[in-house]
Amino acid sequence: MTSAALGGAMSNPLRPVILTAAKSNAVRRLVTVAPPTRRIVDRFVAGTTRADAMTVATQLLGSGRGVSIDHLGENTLDVGHARIVVGEYCDLLADLGTLGELTPETFTGSPAVEVSVKLTALGLSLGTDGSKIALDHAREICAAAQEAGAWVSIDAEDHTVTDDTLAIVRDLRADFPDVGAVVQAYLRRTEGDCRELAGPRSRVRLCKGAYDEPESVAYRDRAEVDASYLRCLQILMAGDGYPMVASHDPAFVTAVDPLAAVEGRGRGEFEHQMLFGIRDNEQQRLADAGRRVRVYVPYGSQWYGYLMRRLAERPSNLRFFVRSLLSRD
Repeated sequence: MTSAALGGAMSNPLRPVILTAAKSNAVRRLVTVAPPTRRIVDRFVAGTTRADAMTVATQLLGSGRGVSIDHLGENTLDVGHARIVVGEYCDLLADLGTLGELTPETFTGSPAVEVSVKLTALGLSLGTDGSKIALDHAREICAAAQEAGAWVSIDAEDHTVTDDTLAIVRDLRADFPDVGAVVQAYLRRTEGDCRELAGPRSRVRLCKGAYDEPESVAYRDRAEVDASYLRCLQILMAGDGYPMVASHDPAFVTAVDPLAAVEGRGRGEFEHQMLFGIRDNEQQRLADAGRRVRVYVPYGSQWYGYLMRRLAERPSNLRFFVRSLLSRD
């Protein structure tokens, strides 16, 4: 839910090529100025403004689904910009706090609204003081979420910041126990992280992974990633925490109920998570069947990196992109 990809990360053989090309300024200019790009962005991104995100959130809550909203942006290298990001999240949370009456029945007893936050957007990359800056900013957002009756999850990014990210999650949980951690199954370390994170009240979102990582730290073969995801899911289901199963993969969606039954988990003790614009019918089917479903809803002007990771994940997304570029409409 980066938006570390909610499943499907290794299913596109062109994934490494797309992720490498995405770093090119020439490709960025081509994609961002192409007229058909807007319709592609509209499929995967709620819009550029907070009002756009609130419109989508209201619609999803009305359909029986929860939301996790992400203000797009990462790798902030300026404290002033990081402060702007914090302010945006606090304003967003104040708005989300007005939607309590729309809480779906499946989320009774738990917040149906959440924000997802990347620590590099809060200043984690700002040199030796980055961790403290990001932690202080995250605390501010968590306090605003607590006041609004919302949850916060700290999003996963590339492997170089995983240790710092999980350390900050641990620090935040001292005052805000419901802060969610996000782990990526394609990283070789994640099975161990899941064992450490599977304690009481610990919310953990399990994704496959969306970044282009070296083989030394990540599984590159799809079958290995799938096997890792299943092992991690079993660990989280057997633990005492709250698993958030972030996958569109039918095999994992189908596996959730039997695993939950084996561990004696009720439907309010885990949730499915999927991305805005992907498998909407399946999201609705699960919600209508009484499952907790939370949709990851990104918004903002910094959509380029997010869009390219979505295209890299799934061949169907890439086909949609190419058809849109070739269309004269």
